[in-house]
Parts: sequence; structure tokens; C-alpha cells
Amino acid sequence: MMDQAQSLRRLVSSQDSKQVSGSGVSARIITVCSGKGGVGKSNFTLNFALALKSMGRRVLLFDADIGMANIDVLMGVSAKYNLYHLLKREADIGQIIQLGPESLPFIAGGSGMDELFSLSEADLDYFTTQIAQIADTMDFILFDTGAGLSKETMKFITSADDCLVVTTPEPTAITDAYALMKVVHNSHPEVTFRLIVNQAGDEREARVTSDKIRMAASRFLQLELPFLGYISSDAHVVQAVKKQIPFSVAFPNSIAAKDVHRLALSYLAVDSVETAKVQGIKGFISKWLKRNK
Repeated sequence: MMDQAQSLRRLVSSQDSKQVSGSGVSARIITVCSGKGGVGKSNFTLNFALALKSMGRRVLLFDADIGMANIDVLMGVSAKYNLYHLLKREADIGQIIQLGPESLPFIAGGSGMDELFSLSEADLDYFTTQIAQIADTMDFILFDTGAGLSKETMKFITSADDCLVVTTPEPTAITDAYALMKVVHNSHPEVTFRLIVNQAGDEREARVTSDKIRMAASRFLQLELPFLGYISSDAHVVQAVKKQIPFSVAFPNSIAAKDVHRLALSYLAVDSVETAKVQGIKGFISKWLKRNK
């Protein structure tokens, strides 16, 4: 396990060398959520992050699932440190950042997420300062939140620049995804959602699924819901999970890997248009703290 200095040097150098976005632009904060478990949200988040990184973007993946943190398991990486060690000042930001496949930087979740919502003002200042140090070197910070809509997930969603909602064609997943957006939109209409359909049989099924949610959102919530794209149902995904290797790494030519690559391209097209709206990590934390009161 590399020490803090080695970790940060490798992190910054490996990502800066591929950087294609303009310097001086704050990291876009993205939360990824789902109305229910079992839709492949964490797997999508991991492979989406890898796709963005493969395109030269500097990405930090943050496992923000309080109850079922599993990003490290999906990567087959044993995380020595997690958020808990940072909050207890047993390790600093450079030490808790781990490197996964393709040198993807990530912060493991776990028990530390509970403490994050009950910190003293001094500890919150410390947390903010630590995160800001690394955020300044990133283009995107992805928060993989827990399934459903807990109060903690609500805070992440309403504080971020974007919220990607992952669903599947299953009726319960569709209903729960819509319910999540309804609750959030009714209290925070400024939140921007983008829809992803996972485990789709084909493009037609994906579009039928997205249309159901988008029409309901438009009719009952007056909410325009962009459809970002879909990922096909692919046996390679299950095989990759068993191998504890991201499917885009284990099977780069699989249908699912090509789909997530296309999804990342679609998102980057949106990001290039909306860069001016990015608040950065300090804006995110400022909003998050307000929601925490």
C-alpha cells in the first residue's frame, strides 16, 4: 500500500497527463441514486466513472452508501482506510484515497458515513478543508448513494450539481424511481435529474421505460426529465461481478461496456454546455451543511 505522498503524486500525475477539460473549472458534483435496490446502481456508477476517466477526465468516486457500501467489493480492492478514519483524524485525505482498476481514485464508505451527519463545527471545517484539497484536482466527483430516499441521500441529491437516477424496466423500479423524484422535486424543484435505464432488453424497451417515467414527470410534476441513455442486459456484467472486476475492464468489448461508454459521451456533451452552472465542492458542502441543520 503506497503512502500519502506516493498516492497523491500518482493520482495527480496520472490524471493531469490525460486532462482534456479546461483548467480552473470546478469539479462537477454528481450524485447517483435509485428508487430501490437491485437495479445495478453501484455497478453503473463504477463503470461510468471509469468511462469518464478513459476519456481523459479526472474523476473521484465516493462511496456514499451508508448501509451497503460496496464499491470496493465490486473492484476487488481491500480498502485500508475509509471515511471513518478521516473524520476521526486517524488518516488524512491523501491516505484514505485508494486506487482501483485503471488507477481510478475512490474513497470507501462504510461506518464513517454515519459520523458525517453528526460532526461538530470544528470537525466539519476539517472535513471541508481536506476534501477541498483533492477536489481542486478533479473534473468530476461521483457520489454513489444508498438505494431509496433516506434523509442522508436526500441531502446528497439536493446539494449536488446533477442527480443521475438509475432504474430498470421492472414496474417496481419504475414506480420507485418516479416516487423518489417526486419527493425531491416537491421540496427542491431546482434539482436537475437525468434518467438512466439499466438492464434493458434492447433500445426499444429502454425508451418505453424512460417514456413512462418522463411522461408522468411532465404531466404531474411539470418536470422535464432528460433521458441520458441505457445499458443493455448483458451476461458479462454478472460474470464481472463474480470476478470482482468492473465489466468495462473485464469485458471492454461487451455490449454493456459499449453502452456505458456511449452514456459517458452523452453526459460530457451535456457537461460542456452547462459548465457555467457548476458550483464546485465548496458550493456543494455549503448546501450540504444547510441541509444538515
